[in-house]
Amino acid sequence: MADSAAKRQTDSGPDDLNVEVKKLKPDHENGRQEAESENILSAFKTSAVLNDSAREKTIFIHGKVTDQDAVVILEKTPIRQDSLDELFSGSSLKLEMRNDIYSTYRLQAPPHLNEIKTTVVCPATEKHVKKYQRQESFLVEETAEDYQSITLAYIQKQSFSMQWVYNILEKKAEADRIVYEDPDPQVGFVLLPDFKWDQKQVDDLYLLAIVHQRNIKSLRDLRSEHLPLLQNVFQKGKEQILQRYKLPASQLRVYLHYQPSYYHLHVHFTKLGYEAPGCGVERAHLLTDVIQNLQSDPRYYETRTLCFPLRADDGLLGKFKEAGKL
Repeated sequence: MADSAAKRQTDSGPDDLNVEVKKLKPDHENGRQEAESENILSAFKTSAVLNDSAREKTIFIHGKVTDQDAVVILEKTPIRQDSLDELFSGSSLKLEMRNDIYSTYRLQAPPHLNEIKTTVVCPATEKHVKKYQRQESFLVEETAEDYQSITLAYIQKQSFSMQWVYNILEKKAEADRIVYEDPDPQVGFVLLPDFKWDQKQVDDLYLLAIVHQRNIKSLRDLRSEHLPLLQNVFQKGKEQILQRYKLPASQLRVYLHYQPSYYHLHVHFTKLGYEAPGCGVERAHLLTDVIQNLQSDPRYYETRTLCFPLRADDGLLGKFKEAGKL
């Protein structure tokens, strides 16, 4: 219920499969999907800018593609170290100002080094539009009783679909994006890149471990019996990232969200220096802390008060207000 920019839906409610600007065409011979270039934005008509960030180089736009509502997220891709030589030699410079030893220029990079990652949500619902709109946030203190009477009741009533998650676990979708799988039904998981990461550099590395068990909604459901699962995700996730991306465990931030963006247990792996959306203390719980807490108290997350941020338009925030908790 509150993550950020260009990923499925990590800010509020269940994740949707946001897709980059490409058309997916079924390949009936091998059962996979192939990307086919297509400028679906040529017909996009802008209605409003929902949010933007000069610091993060992102902008969220509401509009229409033909007759369907859509949200488009534009995000400047990071400058890669391995492209610097080509960037310097293949770009044009236009002088803007020179003063003593200082000068500023407009640099026009080659097109393939000047890409904008584009995520399209179409057709977009009113919830999608509100999700990406700039909103105030409020910190909620949820007791164990609040979880049972307010949060759990809200989750069950919403009936958030987890089918997209099951599609990944069953290899019906995104099978080619999975970088590692432990197929064990009790302690196994799949590891795949988050959509915010373009996989071209490790500075903003972001992967998700989605567990095979389907009866663990969030941190609240974790008990000491789940320690083997959590330890397996933690250990094997770190090993695979070291093997594949040469990034040691000492440079990883491994954590869970509460509230999560979707109610199927998943673990975030990001590079320590990358300020990933939702990695702040209000929402992120380090997996090492979670493991230690469950080792000391098997019912730790069932009984303790948990704090988390909710946006002003979040339905769950409304339920807490109705109950007189805010």
